[in-house]
Amino acid sequence: MSPGILGKKLGMTQVFRPDGQVVPVTVLKAGPCVVVQRKTPTTDGYDAVQLGLVEGIKPQRLSKAEKGHTQKAGADGIRYLSEFRLGNGSEDLKPGDRVLVDQFKPKDKVDVIGVSKGRGFAGLVKRHHFRGGPSTHGSMFHRAPGSIGASSFPSRVFPGMKMAGQMGAQRVTVRNLEIVEVDADDNLLVVKGAVPGPNGGYVMVRRSKG
Repeated sequence: MSPGILGKKLGMTQVFRPDGQVVPVTVLKAGPCVVVQRKTPTTDGYDAVQLGLVEGIKPQRLSKAEKGHTQKAGADGIRYLSEFRLGNGSEDLKPGDRVLVDQFKPKDKVDVIGVSKGRGFAGLVKRHHFRGGPSTHGSMFHRAPGSIGASSFPSRVFPGMKMAGQMGAQRVTVRNLEIVEVDADDNLLVVKGAVPGPNGGYVMVRRSKG
């Protein structure tokens, strides 16, 4: 049994439960994947499996190193690779094995990992949800940061101070999402709630650790 699967975010929609409850869901195209490399404590120092998402990428769009690495496992058309640490019961995976979405079932809990949307350089109000200052009555403090530390002591800015800067484009993990539906024919995985990243972005879906 694979500890997870790779895929792409297709978008959000909603489904109705049998009791009429509306559930917001995200549709993921999960797999098919191929085991490209098996890492062991003897050779690599830790136990993990490297999966590749089969997308039918043309060979000329890959470097020689990428083509050589994937061809060792007999896999073609792979560009997106990622690793999953292995636990008990996953030791039977070997290079060339296929990982499909039918290994998951509804009501399973998964963690979805992706790269959040990049928002560029953002101010305090947008980046950290600061309230800002008054808009009227002659106020000259609207969206400015205010004080970032005392002058005489400690005469420095503490690490971690919330300030304007790069927002988004970071690895984000959303934990314990419930699988609502699995479509093995179209390699679709429907999970409850939102997942990080834009539509078409790559995601890792791993089994929740509880």
